[in-house]
Amino acid sequence: MDDGYHLHREACLYLASLRGGGSSVNTERNYASRLALYLTWCGERDLEWSQPGFVNLLSFRDWLVSVPLPPRGRKSSVGPRFRKESSANAVLTTMAEFLRFGVGHGWVPSEVAESLSRPKYLRFVPQGFETGENGQYRHVRARTIKFKVDDPGIECFTPQQVDLMIRLARHARDKFLIVLMRATGMRIGETLGLRREDLHLVSDSRSLGCRSKGPHVHVRRRPDNINNALAKSVKSRVVPVGEDVTLAYRDYQWERAEVPAADECDMVFVNLFRAPLGRPMSYPNAKQLFDRLAKWAEIVVRPHMLRHTAATEPARPRCSSSPPSCPPPSSLAPSASTSPSPSNGSEPPPETGPPYSSRPGLRCAKVTRNTRMEVVSGDKPRAWTDIHAAIVDLLAGHLPATDRR
Repeated sequence: MDDGYHLHREACLYLASLRGGGSSVNTERNYASRLALYLTWCGERDLEWSQPGFVNLLSFRDWLVSVPLPPRGRKSSVGPRFRKESSANAVLTTMAEFLRFGVGHGWVPSEVAESLSRPKYLRFVPQGFETGENGQYRHVRARTIKFKVDDPGIECFTPQQVDLMIRLARHARDKFLIVLMRATGMRIGETLGLRREDLHLVSDSRSLGCRSKGPHVHVRRRPDNINNALAKSVKSRVVPVGEDVTLAYRDYQWERAEVPAADECDMVFVNLFRAPLGRPMSYPNAKQLFDRLAKWAEIVVRPHMLRHTAATEPARPRCSSSPPSCPPPSSLAPSASTSPSPSNGSEPPPETGPPYSSRPGLRCAKVTRNTRMEVVSGDKPRAWTDIHAAIVDLLAGHLPATDRR
């Protein structure tokens, strides 16, 4: 967008191509902000974005890490913040893809795209790399405009750190979000895009029309989600879950039942504590949650790290006698300075309430062949969420023996 608030035509067409290729809204947003950096830099220096010149592109690379970033929020930080070299490489990658996209449409000369990479011969290849019959796959194209950064490796949490985050989470919804992502390894977009029909937390769902055995979660790609949460893969898959997910979902159902507006939404994760109540939980809202956990726990917390944790963590035993929020060792217990104690009162108090087995007026429920829910005994009929939670309790073995009928 220029000074006259006119959209950049070529950049909009490139973003539209990403959208047409099935990229998520978050991906398109990130690419748009990176393109804005490049186009703004060219405009401030009266450079033609389609023919910037190799030397000017090197200057743009150095500018990305030398200019301080704007402060976050209203409170200024202690010192200036600078963009990391790895983040600058992401901007340079988007810029290069945009210029290559322009070559195909005749906006950018082919010489510009050729200057962005150079031929390289791979003398040493990783184990399992197919070099081809004549070694033709050893010849690749290497980027010429980038920073050399060390590979940080895979960032993941320790079991103690995950338990600490679960303890610091103030609401059952947030605890369930952490437990579910850790147990399944789902991406944040896949998790926020779940609908209640995707959670099959009973021991056998074949009588309800599902062929998968055991408790599991269905991950499906739905472009029509209101919160723009989109699964990355176009293929649906089934992820098995354990008892810890079932227990966390039970507690979340108790909390969700207290918000009548949430009954109108079929999404699993919804807003329960601030307007608009009952609307699907968005990615910025989830990002703020993990930012608060990072501040309270004094560790680096990103949603995708839970996916790495699920992939690198060995099979752990399921705790059947304690809830998923088992307290971590005393060495990791939050101190008074890091415990969540907001001063402005914007955060609601932690969730409270008795377990389902002690709630009056609800003994048990059953599922009929046509999937209708019928109260077997009790003072009066309850809402779907209460009955569903009672079924989860029954299957998990947390109702008293006298109530299992």
